[in-house]
Amino acid sequence: MNSFECYEKSPYRSNKHNTYFPVYDELFAPYIGKNITFVEIGILNGGSLFMWRDFFGPEARIVGVDLNPQAKKWEAEGFEIFIGSQTDRSFWKEIFSQIGDVDIVLDDGGHKFEQQIITTECVVSHIRDGGLLVVEDTHTSYMKEFGGPSPFSFVSYAKNIVEGVNFRFSEFCVNRAAERTIWSIQFFESIVSFSINRSLAGIISKQTHNDGESLDAIDFRNLDEVVISASDLITAFKY
Repeated sequence: MNSFECYEKSPYRSNKHNTYFPVYDELFAPYIGKNITFVEIGILNGGSLFMWRDFFGPEARIVGVDLNPQAKKWEAEGFEIFIGSQTDRSFWKEIFSQIGDVDIVLDDGGHKFEQQIITTECVVSHIRDGGLLVVEDTHTSYMKEFGGPSPFSFVSYAKNIVEGVNFRFSEFCVNRAAERTIWSIQFFESIVSFSINRSLAGIISKQTHNDGESLDAIDFRNLDEVVISASDLITAFKY
């Protein structure tokens, strides 16, 4: 079944935007039927816990995190539940001391900038290579009631990590910090996904060439005489 079918089948309430399900199917399909540890933040009504158990299969370990102590009731259904604030670094330290490293973290928690940012800072180091951190409802970065738009929004924070990814380029990384845990980032509508792979993110960038025959072709890149003005380029920046 796809994620939407599992969502509809869940015996308890869950609220999801319809655009999220194709993203779930795209990102999470490789983990179906695998022995993984999946952590979801924001699980009070319980519907999503059953959804993910159905989606990933019986080999998956499903862990829920919520601020409301009433969510502990889902332990009776075989889920592992932790109660605490996602902005509390010591809380995250305690969780990972008990459950160990994980494969996927899905943040569907409070959606405030500080909650999303501190969660990312705390969980990335505990996600195994090949795993994911997926943060939902990132549209809050543009909403006034959440303090957006802001240079300190979650989307601004994610864009800063994009800088760190690009600073891995050999000419840049010598004199400045570069991102060496998050290999790549995908932006979807209202979702940001971080792919964790330390081995790939740690590769030192360098120029290579194969052993094919060289024809000593002249590089014409700098001979392009077409001049595009800034006013022409600005039209491409639509948003």
